[in-house]
Amino acid sequence: MPIGKAVIGQSGGPTAVINRSLVGFIKEATNQEYEEVLGAKHGLSGMLSEDFVDLSKLSDSQLYGIAKTPAAALGSVRKKPTEEDIEKLISIFEKQNIRYFFYIGGNDSAETANLVSEGAKQIGYEMKAFHIPKTIDNDLLETDHCPGYGSAARFVAHAFQGDDADNRSLKGIKINVLMGRHAGWLTAASTLGKSSEEDGPHLVYVPEKVFNIDEFLKDVKEVYESLGRCVVAVSEGIHNKEGDYFLQTYASDTGSGLAGKTDSHGNIQLSGSGALGDTLTNIVSEHIDGARVRADTFGYLQRSFLADISEVDAEEAERVGRHSVIASLDLQSGSVILKRQLSETYYCDVDVVDLDKVAKNTKDMPEEFLDNKKPYVTNEFFKYAMPLTGGIEPKTQIFV
Repeated sequence: MPIGKAVIGQSGGPTAVINRSLVGFIKEATNQEYEEVLGAKHGLSGMLSEDFVDLSKLSDSQLYGIAKTPAAALGSVRKKPTEEDIEKLISIFEKQNIRYFFYIGGNDSAETANLVSEGAKQIGYEMKAFHIPKTIDNDLLETDHCPGYGSAARFVAHAFQGDDADNRSLKGIKINVLMGRHAGWLTAASTLGKSSEEDGPHLVYVPEKVFNIDEFLKDVKEVYESLGRCVVAVSEGIHNKEGDYFLQTYASDTGSGLAGKTDSHGNIQLSGSGALGDTLTNIVSEHIDGARVRADTFGYLQRSFLADISEVDAEEAERVGRHSVIASLDLQSGSVILKRQLSETYYCDVDVVDLDKVAKNTKDMPEEFLDNKKPYVTNEFFKYAMPLTGGIEPKTQIFV
């Protein structure tokens, strides 16, 4: 296959370490015999408008600065390519002699890489396509975990440590809503900073379990009556047994009008608007007389928080970026994954799987990570998630 140029783009929600993957790619790619190493501004959109920058001329100090920068240095995008987009993209690649396509992102980005790869085959254009994993949701198939999750989990754990101390000071019921439309990995991370059973969160609600509002109210009341306070972690994607989001069904039942609010993909807004936290607060306030009930929606704060980056997460993010280039020397396409090694000390190897194994679908938390007696997580989850954060120090908390 002709050597040609390489291009990379960033896609989907940014993370605190997505640029480490970009820098890892650049460092390895500039050691190869590519004609040029290009970065596309705002992912697929930049490729379709030929908005490219030359990444091979960046200095060491610039690369260092990019590596320390959270969010997407090239700019991100949420765009699923149409058949017309694929045809136009391959035409641009052919004109530019781009033979290597790399895309950093989640499962939608893996799908995009797969569509580009298959489209090039149908047209008869020789090129390679690789997906570099990224998502704070930690819900990609095949990989042990996703770069971006460890840092977001670290932020969530620390945020709950502080929020729990606040709740001890001015007792009441506190509900925190976290990202997780389909899986509860980030919500579960709220437990990682706990030092004792009395520490919050006391209750954890994730999409992997059916949400029942009556049971929720019963659980909250029991904790509140026992401790005089209650801290709750809730995934934005909590739903009933039919799979309908709680916020959607509540809006339909009460005629509140919330069901009409949708995001850019046509999905009902869950945590982005604050509506879920406000709704749960109102319901709890009506059910538990005299209780001080408040809610916060973490929203985008979880994604690119600069002061809580996990060094483990950052190192792995750079490593998967490097490995995408190495893999492209021998393979036609694929998605880079992390494989945890069974040993006393934590370590992950890198490998590559077929793109179609990662595209579209999401990975739930396994049953062994979820407590089957109460809305909480197990020690198995702690063992799995704690190393990814780089470790969470127990908080020093003395109340007299």
